[in-house]
Amino acid sequence: MTEISSPMRPQMSFAGFRTIGRWWLLLALIASLFAFAAGRPQMLDGGNIVTILRSASIMAIMVLGLTWVIAAGKIDVSFMQIAALANMTTAGLLAQGSGWALAALCGIAIGAVVGLVNGVLVGRMRLSPLITTIATGGVCASAAAAIGAGTSIRIDDTGLLGDFLAARLGPVPLIALFVAALYAVAWWMQERLTFGHYIYAAEQNEEALVDVGVPVHRLLVLVYLISGVCASVAGVLLAASLSSGQPMIGSSYFIDGLTAVFLGGMMIRIGRPNVIGTATAVLLLAVLVSGGALLGWPDYQREIIKGALLLAGVAMAVRMGRALDGFARGGRS
Repeated sequence: MTEISSPMRPQMSFAGFRTIGRWWLLLALIASLFAFAAGRPQMLDGGNIVTILRSASIMAIMVLGLTWVIAAGKIDVSFMQIAALANMTTAGLLAQGSGWALAALCGIAIGAVVGLVNGVLVGRMRLSPLITTIATGGVCASAAAAIGAGTSIRIDDTGLLGDFLAARLGPVPLIALFVAALYAVAWWMQERLTFGHYIYAAEQNEEALVDVGVPVHRLLVLVYLISGVCASVAGVLLAASLSSGQPMIGSSYFIDGLTAVFLGGMMIRIGRPNVIGTATAVLLLAVLVSGGALLGWPDYQREIIKGALLLAGVAMAVRMGRALDGFARGGRS
């Protein structure tokens, strides 16, 4: 028995570490929710849960495309300013008497154009993704401010989009169910289609993909285009949610967006951004914001915790990767 069980232990330990490494963020989400509830029972009130899901849903849409940009080994720091520009474009057109359909389509089209520009500059012209998206983000921020002359634009009627955001199916907001379906489709694309495989391969070895005939430049254009569209859709939804256009709204989503994607990369595919990890991290951040508000934490404390959470996630991923390698070698020996 000793000779049989001894070589089995590394394999069992390896499986245990792999399971913990893949799902630790979900466990952290559940633990955080109940930890806040222990201090403030209203954390689990139906109204508060609805608020958490609604705010997390909009953020999840905003960073869905960003997840794939970073998974491909690139960066996009213009996503939040694209959302702000789409937000102000929608509000500005509504203020001029346009209907919601036209205003929303124009806001989304603006995001698509900026995403396409980012993709062409990075994917085809091979410019630095960081410098490129800093520049386009700056242009978007300036344009958003110019639309409202530096001030917000009030929206008197949020229309059908406002009704959609307020709607529930039982206790669950309809927008949360829509986002869950959207992420399920995105997961299928990421895991089952060559599109998803090429994204991760591009991060590993872009030149090798080019050598075998994969049009990497088109792939990069596409992921930046998706990022721009997702950010602009979130901006339009924020216009209906806040009943206003806010030119400075992008700054509040910068840290949260990047944290969600990088922290989400510490789950499922350890060290590699993925949509399920991003969705879980977005929920974790929403719980942190809500719980911190109920406990009376000032904003700076919540920002410190978010930064610490990101660093802890990266440290855990590195440590877990080393442990997994060690168990794998032990299992093979």
